[in-house]
Amino acid sequence: MKMSGRMTRFLTVLLVAAMTLPVTAQWLNHPTPGIPRTPDGKPNLGAQPPRSADGKPDLSGVWNGSPLVLKPPEGSVQPWAQALMKQREENFFKERPSYRCLPSGPEQTFGWKRIVQTPTLITILNDDLTYRLIFMDGRRLEAAPNPSWMGYSVGRWEGNLLVVDSFGFNDRTWLSGRGLPHTEALRITERYQRRDVGHLRIDVTIADTGTFSKPWSFPVDLLLRPDTEMLEAVCESRQDHWVGTVSDARRSEVAVPADVLAAYVGVYSGVWATRPRTVRISVKNGGLVATIVTDNVLTREDEPLVAQSPTTFLGAGGLGYEFMRQGSGVATHVIERHVSGAYTFARQP
Repeated sequence: MKMSGRMTRFLTVLLVAAMTLPVTAQWLNHPTPGIPRTPDGKPNLGAQPPRSADGKPDLSGVWNGSPLVLKPPEGSVQPWAQALMKQREENFFKERPSYRCLPSGPEQTFGWKRIVQTPTLITILNDDLTYRLIFMDGRRLEAAPNPSWMGYSVGRWEGNLLVVDSFGFNDRTWLSGRGLPHTEALRITERYQRRDVGHLRIDVTIADTGTFSKPWSFPVDLLLRPDTEMLEAVCESRQDHWVGTVSDARRSEVAVPADVLAAYVGVYSGVWATRPRTVRISVKNGGLVATIVTDNVLTREDEPLVAQSPTTFLGAGGLGYEFMRQGSGVATHVIERHVSGAYTFARQP
């Protein structure tokens, strides 16, 4: 079954932002020197982490992580921030800094990055050509640094744990791709632990008295990507020409019988680009919602889907869904539509 003209128009207009995002790709056949290897020549990612000349864990390397669903404590987000998130969702998140060819700031906790470590300075290079400097020369965190896109960071070693304090962010960036805002009072503490060659754990604590009633924390897990190199992912087109809102989609929403919605409920799995992906469809408040897990990481949760036909739906994040059924039975597949392509996920038993 083909998508309706209405669904096609929505996806054409609203998903163009994804064209600014990097495709999962790397240079190939470029062995990383100094990596422990198994007898068959493959990187031994479970080996003991390397050490720098001063005996500290060496965090250097090319790393990658998946976006997370960030959940501040219930009731901790101030009303103005909740309203702004709703507004950003209404506009399909088109004001997201990366969609406007601007630095992502704190949101750069995720994605591709290269860490270069020296005794006095750690540099984190991001695939969008932004960078962070973490000063390790004993200086204190500035009390009133000039607000900047990437902030001002100082670090220190506590045993094998790297602790980084950051301050001085401007308020033009987001904390997540789902529109979570912050003020210039934002302070971030990160605790880096390289458990072995292949795994880097970062425990992040967010404190912003202008946005949240109390500090809150979440973990980030990065994976080493040996024997390859990250490609640059540069935004080349601002998205000021976008039109359309979630309200527009709601106005064209069609009523779908409850028994038809029930036929779509289930768990669907497949591959999105090169990554394993699971889409869980359920019914909430009389409509469908989607929860997405990519690379075993929760990336979207309970995103409402707006029916544009009895079989096609549009999510607030811009992804389209088309359900495939055999006769009147339950759906056998769901097609997730994105500007980069259409991805088919099979229903799981």
